[in-house]
Amino acid sequence: MKFQLLIILFCWITFQNTTSAQSGCTDVLARNYDVNAIENDGSCCYKRLKIKKFNSVILSDTLNETSGLVEWENQLYTHNDDTDLNLYQLDKKGSITKKIKLNGVKNKDWEELTQDKTHFYLGDFGNNASGNRTDLTIYKIAKDSLFDNPKIEIITFSYPEQTDFTKQKSNTTNFDCEAFIATENELILFTKQWKNKHSAVYRLPKNPGNYSAEYITSLKVKGLITGATFVEEKNLIALCGHNKKLKPFLYLITDLKDFNFE
Repeated sequence: MKFQLLIILFCWITFQNTTSAQSGCTDVLARNYDVNAIENDGSCCYKRLKIKKFNSVILSDTLNETSGLVEWENQLYTHNDDTDLNLYQLDKKGSITKKIKLNGVKNKDWEELTQDKTHFYLGDFGNNASGNRTDLTIYKIAKDSLFDNPKIEIITFSYPEQTDFTKQKSNTTNFDCEAFIATENELILFTKQWKNKHSAVYRLPKNPGNYSAEYITSLKVKGLITGATFVEEKNLIALCGHNKKLKPFLYLITDLKDFNFE
């Protein structure tokens, strides 16, 4: 009997040690990061941060519906949402310093601008008006040609889960998108699911071509995602959006492993 009790006690201690070693906070940015943890148990705690006050500026009337925004070589770049076929370079005070015409493109609903080291990626994939677009497009723009004759390649795609392309009531579709990022190897899209207020995550190749987007996961963000930024040095994705009362929020994704969002 004593031998059996010792075996049981040994197994219990082993199980506890194994469990504690595998489960914990896996986010290196957290105060209670556990170097031995393999699976994140949701216990991560973070230090309180104060956001510095900042000043707003009034943009030129030319930017009447500015949407995407990136910083490159100490300048800002943006675009309008509808019909306008230009990129705009801005200084840090918000003044337009260059107007860059993009030839051979269309602007049905430009929603987001992202970048990697060599290219801008411009997303013409807004789909909230009727939810039935079959021309979802991303323009890949070479940075080294930006100020001469921009070299533009085209990526088109569809969502494999969307099979109904009848016209929908405005702002009801689950196949709308306003946010994406470029990683070293691929593009990651974050949709706006108007009905359940989630965000479906998809991946696409960065090479020109026509693709069926690969579904990765769904994020319960409790709102509509309208922008995304990848902070490579911190292995962090920051999403911004708003809830049904238009209250803005940030949604941080940390501890990324191969962008599988597990």
